[in-house]
Amino acid sequence: MTTIVEADPLTVGLIQPAVPGTPARLGSLDELAHHLERDASELVVVLGPSVSLDQACLVAEQYRDLRPALAIVLVRECVDGSVLAAAMRSGVREVVATGDAGLTSAVRRAEALARALSGGEHAGEAREAAGGLVTIFSTKGGVGKTVVATNLGAALADLGHRVCLVDLDIEGGDAAVMLSLVPQHSLGDLAGISGPLDERAVESLLTHHSDRLSVLAAPLNLGAMVAAAPVGEALAILKRMFDVVVVDTGGSFSEHTLQALDHSDLLVLVGTLDLPALKNLRLAIGTLDLLNYPRDLWRLALNRADSRVGLSIEEFENTLGVPAAVTLTSSRDVLVAVNRGETIVSANCGHTASRTFASFAARLSEDLSLPGRAMPHQRRTSRRTIRVRKAA
Repeated sequence: MTTIVEADPLTVGLIQPAVPGTPARLGSLDELAHHLERDASELVVVLGPSVSLDQACLVAEQYRDLRPALAIVLVRECVDGSVLAAAMRSGVREVVATGDAGLTSAVRRAEALARALSGGEHAGEAREAAGGLVTIFSTKGGVGKTVVATNLGAALADLGHRVCLVDLDIEGGDAAVMLSLVPQHSLGDLAGISGPLDERAVESLLTHHSDRLSVLAAPLNLGAMVAAAPVGEALAILKRMFDVVVVDTGGSFSEHTLQALDHSDLLVLVGTLDLPALKNLRLAIGTLDLLNYPRDLWRLALNRADSRVGLSIEEFENTLGVPAAVTLTSSRDVLVAVNRGETIVSANCGHTASRTFASFAARLSEDLSLPGRAMPHQRRTSRRTIRVRKAA
C-alpha cells in the first residue's frame, strides 16, 4: 500500500523503519511509473531526497490528475518555506525532514486520506481506523487527575498505540510540565490558524514527547481566550490522526469539557478517599446523568486508595453507585517522578504504580475496540437537548 522511491540504500534504511507495514522499495521514478501501472491499489508514495524537488513536483502534478487519491509524501534533507510552498502547489500531501520522528504519522495521515478519497471499501476502512478518545475528569482539584492522564498516555504508547495527550485545563494545565516539555505552540494558537482547521494545522500545534506520544498543550499564557468550537474540531481531527486521544480536562463542566465529552468514547472519573472528593464526584455524576452520558462508558479511578482515612473503597463505590475500575496506592515514587518531569511508567516500568497503569491502559485499549460502542454524535444530540431544556 506504500512505496518508497530512493536511490541511496543508506537513506532507505533511515526511511523504511518509519513507514508502517512492508513498503515496496524502488530506485527511480521510471520504476515507480511501471509499478503504479501494475498496482491500481497503491495509496502512498514516499519520495526520498535523491528525487529532486522539481521531479517530485512534476510527479505530484501528474498523478494529481491521473490518480487523485494517490498521496505523495516528500522527504527532504532540509525543509524550508520554499520547499513547502513548491510542494503544496504541486499537490504533495506531506513534507517531512529526513530522520523526522513525524514521518510515521505523516504516512498514516496520507494513507487515511487516500483511502477516504478513493471511496468505496477504502473509505469504509478509513472510518473504522478512527481512534478512540478517553476523557479524564474530576470536579475536585488535587486528586491526581493530570498524573493519571500523563501516565495513562505513556502506558498506552508503551502498548504500541499512537497517542495524543490533550491538556484542556485552559486556565493552567500542567501536562507539558509533568512531561518535561517546553511547547512552542498550544491550544492558545487555535485562534491564529487561518483558513479551515485540518490535520496539517493541528499537527503544527503538537509537541512530540516520543515516537508514539504527542501533546497538545494548554495555553502558554494565563487568561488566553480559547473558543470551544475549534477545540471540538481539533479533537475530531486528532481522533483521525491517532489511535488514542487522552484528554485531561479542567475541574468544571466548561464548554471545553463538554466538547471533550461530545467526542469521548470512554470517561475516566478520578477521585480520592476523602469526603470532599466524594461529594464532588457525586455532584458530577448527577450532572453526567442529566447530560445523558451513558454509564457504561464511565471508568472510576481511585487514587491514593490505600489511605486509612475512615472511608473505604466499598463505601465510596456504594455512595456513587459506580464500581472502581482501577485503584492506585499512595507512593512517594510517583511524586518524585512528577518533580522530575517524567511519568512513573517511564521512570520505573516495574513499579507497582506502573504495572497498575499498564494493566488499566490494556483494559481501556480493549474497551475502545469493542464493537457497537456509543457514538459521540448520539451523546451530543442528547446533551444539547438537556441544556436547552434547562435554560427554558
